[in-house]
Amino acid sequence: MSVLPVRIYPDPVLRTPADEVTVFDADLARLVDDMIDTMHHHNGAGLAAPQVGVSKRVFVYGCGGREGHLINPVWRAVGDEMQTAAEGCLSIPEVRGDCTRHMHVVAEGVDVTGAPVTIEATEILARCIQHESDHLDGVLYLSRLAPEERKAVMRVIRSSPWFTDPAATLAAGAGGLA
Repeated sequence: MSVLPVRIYPDPVLRTPADEVTVFDADLARLVDDMIDTMHHHNGAGLAAPQVGVSKRVFVYGCGGREGHLINPVWRAVGDEMQTAAEGCLSIPEVRGDCTRHMHVVAEGVDVTGAPVTIEATEILARCIQHESDHLDGVLYLSRLAPEERKAVMRVIRSSPWFTDPAATLAAGAGGLA
């Protein structure tokens, strides 16, 4: 297992929808293990495969007292309750914005062996599932911010030293959702 380099915004891979996983082999299991190591290394709550340059519908999570992975995920909201909180992303280091997400979700997919997985989640884990699923669709949390919040966050991003360095990788300890 190893720590993988995290792609940094505006890397195009972060805006590209990922491919469905159809092969469940040792390479996929190794990717999941490496993604978990990478998430832990950077104190993240989750990490999606495109963030490490891999176009596969895979994400890992470690928040809300739970840790795991989900492959080819789909999720649905449970109820109408929403939550708004500061959200960050390992691919957008040290920048946070208030983002509104569903409070409760159910996510379904498979594990590294192809066995079905269902996750019922609330609060931070629900937020993580939505955030990481967005990554798999090529959507960043920036798109989910209210217009004024997005403008303020983009000003911070444009003034960040990592923004103008396309070869940048994540510095240790940036934290946040991935």
